[in-house]
Amino acid sequence: MKRYILKLSCPDRAGIVHAVTGVLLAHQANILSSAQYGDADHQRFFMRIEFESAAALDALQQAFAPLAVQMAMDWELVDAAHKTRVLILVSKFGHCLNDLLFRVATQHLNIEVVAIASNHRDFYQLAASHNVPFHHLPLLGATPEQKAAQEAKLKAIIEEQSVELVVLARYMQILSQDLCEFLSGRAINIHHSFLPSFKGARPYHQAFERGVKLIGATAHYVTGDLDEGPIIEQEVARIDHAYSPEQLAATGRDMECVALARAIQWHAEHRVLLNGRRTVVFR
Repeated sequence: MKRYILKLSCPDRAGIVHAVTGVLLAHQANILSSAQYGDADHQRFFMRIEFESAAALDALQQAFAPLAVQMAMDWELVDAAHKTRVLILVSKFGHCLNDLLFRVATQHLNIEVVAIASNHRDFYQLAASHNVPFHHLPLLGATPEQKAAQEAKLKAIIEEQSVELVVLARYMQILSQDLCEFLSGRAINIHHSFLPSFKGARPYHQAFERGVKLIGATAHYVTGDLDEGPIIEQEVARIDHAYSPEQLAATGRDMECVALARAIQWHAEHRVLLNGRRTVVFR
């Protein structure tokens, strides 16, 4: 018996659960967990099922395909044992990178980090200590031509390494519209702010100027609209008037690590489904 994960979304209608479970029953599947949600505002249905079956993955995919067409489903059926292949992008702040590598090394995050890329050299030794290839892709001057050439190298790494998820772990570069579209639904960014507040640069200084009492970090999918992508996870901490911008940033680093790790884990476990500008997360 192998373990599989099926996730889907489709226009809401009667009989979806019955039809889906009927296909699984025909292949003697044993359902281990099931979650569903109906969005009444958009008349859309979301579902995630984890199950066991002796059938092969391709046979299950072929059996499910006609139903998916009939019900206009966006769907994915995968082997639960497969580890998501991840490329991590980082600049000069390494706390999220270090946290992710530690979680992977201690088997608390079930992904495979196949490469690390950066516009700086700062973390090549950290990458080497975890036996992960490090790619230095500098952006000296960052002209449009240089940026396009650098992003072409990123695309080459993604394709050569069969990367399934790109993680922007405090990667302080804005991705082009072309690259955002290329990575649609498979790139996660950590923003050091409780979005939608304090977008863009220096959010902790923005928060300090506004005298906020709660600060946060937001993990979201990357889109062409800066810091506007569908939110997956957020973490918050209470602060007061005595915190300096530097203390806010120090507090924020821990929240950034936690929020990003959770978002990656849920994505890798196929718990996140896109719902327009929002997400449905089956935890």
